[in-house]
Amino acid sequence: MSDWRSISLWMDQLDEPLQPRPSLAAEVQADVAIIGAGYGGLWTAYYLKRRAPQLRIVVLEAQIAGYGASGRNGGWLLGDLLNAERLLAGLPAELRQASRRLLQAIPDEVAAVLQREAIACDYRKGGVLYCAARYPEQRARLQQQLQALRRAGLGEDDYRWLDAEQLAAQLRIAGGLGARYSPHCATLQPARLARGLARCVEGLGVQLFERSAVLAWQPGRLRTARGSVRADWIVPAVEGYAADLPPLGRYQLPVQSLLVATEPLSAETWAQIGLDRGQAFCENSRQVTYGQRTADDRLVFGARGGYRFGGRLRTDFNLGAEERGLRRQLLGELFPRLEDVRLSHAWGGNLGMARRFHPHMLCDRRSGIALAGGYGGEGVGASNLAGRTLAELILGGDGPLTRQPWVRGDAPLASLPRWEPEPCRWLGYNAIIQSFAHEDRVLADRHSPPWRRRLAARLADVMAGLMR
Repeated sequence: MSDWRSISLWMDQLDEPLQPRPSLAAEVQADVAIIGAGYGGLWTAYYLKRRAPQLRIVVLEAQIAGYGASGRNGGWLLGDLLNAERLLAGLPAELRQASRRLLQAIPDEVAAVLQREAIACDYRKGGVLYCAARYPEQRARLQQQLQALRRAGLGEDDYRWLDAEQLAAQLRIAGGLGARYSPHCATLQPARLARGLARCVEGLGVQLFERSAVLAWQPGRLRTARGSVRADWIVPAVEGYAADLPPLGRYQLPVQSLLVATEPLSAETWAQIGLDRGQAFCENSRQVTYGQRTADDRLVFGARGGYRFGGRLRTDFNLGAEERGLRRQLLGELFPRLEDVRLSHAWGGNLGMARRFHPHMLCDRRSGIALAGGYGGEGVGASNLAGRTLAELILGGDGPLTRQPWVRGDAPLASLPRWEPEPCRWLGYNAIIQSFAHEDRVLADRHSPPWRRRLAARLADVMAGLMR
């Protein structure tokens, strides 16, 4: 591929020439070899070099920095981790609180790096709105979730309820019934962050080779088409691309998320919509819809896209009419004024999903492999935490970062829970997604009788339980 700007709106907006760096064409010796120049690999390289400048670090990227999910995502920088509350549930209250503060500080940690390294990526910390809009069951579910967060010890400073009027002061969404708001989230321009990090680590002395796909890997050695790397540590930072590096595909499956962006909207239109502080928003259905207002006044809007049999990666993200149509339909329902707005960009990407939906970070000292992944679509922030954690583990540290329930410490890759074999994965995924789509159709129809609404919601609850 050479038309790098067609990857996403974010890559198209870059004002730098997208000229790939040289490929690896020799045998190189390193202390740490990282596969992938996305957030996970670049953050790991950054924190390792900051703490141990003498380390020889090599990063191998199959395409160019930012080609994968790091240049395609929705631009949410969450101070959270997928399924964090479930992972923290077994900890004593004091440790639970400390772990939450660690997660909530992720946006501020990234902001500090951006300032220190002069990386401009439209960072704005405006919080996130989880909205109820299209049917009343969304409001009930959000309030139940808020009650559960309160029981877990999270207060008003972490999550608070906004009634319809308070929601409208931030976001005027059709039929807005209320929202759960958290301040622990920022939005940014993802590709500028990825490309800026790449330049930053190069400036620190990291060797970055692009168009250097890893064809074979084993402890201590990587091989590309024209070269190889010997290293004490191997860090496969591939997330949704784990299927390309057996046996990682047993532990992380690629799932697609698809997005659209409007043309820049007028000041008058934004005055009617809101989102004037860089807030992220999510319409609280199980279809996973999300969005943000960009620095150049577009609305970026996305929804989960699908899973391919056998965990095959999707490489063609020219969205079809049905894929664009669903996102336009949802966008029009939430913002009727935008029903006929021109969509300037449509794209998607592969994200990594771990079994039991638990993100993981581990460091196997016997084989010299350090790994993090399974972020489930929340990798912008999680990858920063992972980079810090893997650096700490590789350097032999033992502090708060390494003592978290999502960290397996000195554990082999085989200790991770595996996904079931096909066709179980494909059948299970599609059954679950169909139940979510059915629930959404039934609940969004105000004429659906109460018994049918209860049945659709109960079925979706049961199927959601299977994901755990």
